[in-house]
Amino acid sequence: MKKVYSAQQINQLKNKVTIIGALVNIFLCVIKIGFGILGQSAALIADGVHSLSDLASDLLVLVAVKMGAQEADHEHPYGHRRFETLATTILGIGLIVIAAGIAWDVYQRILSPERLLIPQESALGIAAISILVNEWLFQYTKRIALITRSKLLLANAWHHRSDAISSIIVLMGIAGSLLGYIWADAIAAVLVAVMVAKIGFNLVADSVKELVDTGLSPELVEKIRTEITAISGVKEIHLLRTRQMGEDALVDAHIVVGSRITVSEGHMIGDVVRDVLISKFNDVQEVLVHIDPENDEHKEEWHKGLLRDEIDILLNEYLAENYGLIDEFRVHYIEGGVEIEVILPHTLFSLSQQVATIKNRCVVLAQEVSQINSVIVFFKA
Repeated sequence: MKKVYSAQQINQLKNKVTIIGALVNIFLCVIKIGFGILGQSAALIADGVHSLSDLASDLLVLVAVKMGAQEADHEHPYGHRRFETLATTILGIGLIVIAAGIAWDVYQRILSPERLLIPQESALGIAAISILVNEWLFQYTKRIALITRSKLLLANAWHHRSDAISSIIVLMGIAGSLLGYIWADAIAAVLVAVMVAKIGFNLVADSVKELVDTGLSPELVEKIRTEITAISGVKEIHLLRTRQMGEDALVDAHIVVGSRITVSEGHMIGDVVRDVLISKFNDVQEVLVHIDPENDEHKEEWHKGLLRDEIDILLNEYLAENYGLIDEFRVHYIEGGVEIEVILPHTLFSLSQQVATIKNRCVVLAQEVSQINSVIVFFKA
């Protein structure tokens, strides 16, 4: 059985994995840059800067998790999840800047071949250590990201994986240089810079999509649509909108139900829709359901119907002295018009003359008031 974590446990997991990642990246950053300088490897120094960016991302995650965990308030009624999105954007921009700096430094050295660094054998061991440590960190962080449904943690996990891959490239570059290919280390440094820039660009692109309320993937939206239409009482979906906020997905659904059901029944159907989506889709945390009595999506213009108080005044006017005999009336807004159901108590059933008068006056009301399509008279059981 899948373990369910409380909000407090989830935040603790996020903080724990991020702090471990930060400590590991401090260690990697020190040994890579230190041995890169001592071992004369531009690629290893670039990889050390990559680890430094990992450390910066860990710090951003800690701040974002703390801010994103705050409860909704008056100024942020939907919560603070987008602080994580903002942090991811900053992280992505930082990676792009770092990558550009690495590439520029290597480019300057290539223009002056005498400045190219020739790595020593000690750099090989450091690159190998970096590969193993970052791969373990990737697996650990990814597992916690899936448990907590944190896109920011998942982005950080792939950042660790990119560091492992870049260390493989560094290992190959150092080995190539040691074998006599003096350009290999510089080429490896450039490849690391390209990888870092690509990760940064992807993070920024995904975050911008979320910040401008880009919808969920078409596949997921279709699954949500299928679940809604399968619910008893839902005739069709008038409108379905989705958006992402941090690791949470928000859904707005306009559903069409029976045009003459009660308000309470329509409300119950809406509650069922909400509960089903939240229970079947892990990311869906908020569902706003709008109930429609008919599909008016393609109507070119909307006509304001008569409100209940206005209808009450009309019934009083047209039924005159017979108005007090009616028990209640119901209003339906269908096909751009108003349908009224006038309910009479069963005690009037034997008073045929008064009932006939009420029916005739209701017919006249429907004929003379353009917004009213029909007025139907019923006896209450």
